[in-house]
Amino acid sequence: MGHRLAVVLAALALPLAATGAPAQAAPTTVPLGNVIPAPVEVHPGGSPFRLTDRTVIEAPSAARTVADRLEEALKPATGFRLPIIGRASSRTPVIALRLSGPATGYRLTSGHDRITIEARTAEGLFDGVQTLRQLLPAAIDARTPQRRDWAVAGGTIVDHPRYAYRGAMLDEARHFHTPDEVKQYIDEIARFKVNYLHLHLADDQGWRIQIDSWPRLTRISGGAGTGVDGVGGGYLTKADYKDLVRYAAARYVTIVPEIDMPGHVNAAQVAYPALTCDGVAPPPRTDTEVGYSSLCTSKEITYRFAEDVIREIAAITPGPYIHVGGDEAHATAPADYVAFEQRVLPLVAKYGKIAYGWHQIAQAPAASRAVAQFWGTDDTDADLVAAVKTGTKVVMSPANQAYLDMKYTEDTPLGQDWAALIEVHDAYGWDPATRVAGVPASAVLGVEAPLWSETLRSLADIQYMAFPRLPAIAELGWSASYSWDSFRARLGTYGPRWDRQGVNFYRSPQIDWS
Repeated sequence: MGHRLAVVLAALALPLAATGAPAQAAPTTVPLGNVIPAPVEVHPGGSPFRLTDRTVIEAPSAARTVADRLEEALKPATGFRLPIIGRASSRTPVIALRLSGPATGYRLTSGHDRITIEARTAEGLFDGVQTLRQLLPAAIDARTPQRRDWAVAGGTIVDHPRYAYRGAMLDEARHFHTPDEVKQYIDEIARFKVNYLHLHLADDQGWRIQIDSWPRLTRISGGAGTGVDGVGGGYLTKADYKDLVRYAAARYVTIVPEIDMPGHVNAAQVAYPALTCDGVAPPPRTDTEVGYSSLCTSKEITYRFAEDVIREIAAITPGPYIHVGGDEAHATAPADYVAFEQRVLPLVAKYGKIAYGWHQIAQAPAASRAVAQFWGTDDTDADLVAAVKTGTKVVMSPANQAYLDMKYTEDTPLGQDWAALIEVHDAYGWDPATRVAGVPASAVLGVEAPLWSETLRSLADIQYMAFPRLPAIAELGWSASYSWDSFRARLGTYGPRWDRQGVNFYRSPQIDWS
């Protein structure tokens, strides 16, 4: 299990009564290690910090965004004003954010009249704030002020991520989810230190992002009647997309846009028949079949289309990645597929971004400078192993363990089961560093939990399929050591927080919910 995890587990056994006050007068505190994802080091001890109406948030101007998020999180339940200032006076209870300390991650120290979160970057401070939110009682997630004392157990947490990339994916193509729904999902995933949101923006059933040079994409394939069963219409204007990017960035989540090609393109071909080999528009599709569509790889208009789309999306995407799909291209001949990727992957670099695609892109030599997302169910893939040797990095998303659209059990009312039934233990019970034989730990960039929308219609549906499995994947991406017994105990105590937030989560029988 290792020394660090042993320290965390020891912290979970702390008594709830705070030190230095009569038991009946002391506010309840959360054990210092009771956090998801599990921290690297936990050193409990000393007096608890008490959050009162005199508490201030101390932050430099470079950390003002983090301070704003902290104030927004604490004010509703406490009712406290929590002013944000540059420097607090002595004897004032303070939550201090400091741009110093560990080279990566953060250090959180809690004592009688001060909590200090230290990190070299604002993102590190934000991660520390997410830990602090979980160290306050679950009632802090209520939406109305409460008359009660608030306290944080004394001690120190030293923490940093295992992987730089810790992602979630939301499918906007099969069913369009509104910007407000996406924003709420961003808020929910950021609490578990997920730092990338991959948006699947185009597929056979619909096109969900405005492209000025090809306007019929959204006019014809983004409106009413598109999506699975014809009930998933809608699309993001460029203004909508930019607003989502800004909103996510304020929560240290980076948006990764995806346009899937050369397969999964029926919606694009309905709007522009010239993208087919015979120039004839296919009928719109609202079913869930895959693998039947393909761009015509022998026509130059295909590459003009691909470049225009990549150029326009790159221009409104400050993050480093553009995802170009590449999966299930069964209607594209193998040689044509490789030729297509050899032309398209370099276009992403041309516009200043890193090419990213499903692991089938590893067949193309150009993938040596790309990121390949493994979604298979086997434990090996010869093309991926070969590509890794030339420089390809890998994000792990095995469908039988990380796909959040898979049913929990046979009786789950939503989702699919083609890859597996995935209960919470299944989502937690694998190691990204050893998941694919021949892909060394050094090639693994991180993990991602995809959520496909064939059966989803609402935010409540998204929440039900994502939670509680997404925190399991988040812990695999953040924490260096895993313990199912520890995770299930910490997850069980998180349930009341989701209840207070109004999150529609699955109450797995594998978890003893509080």
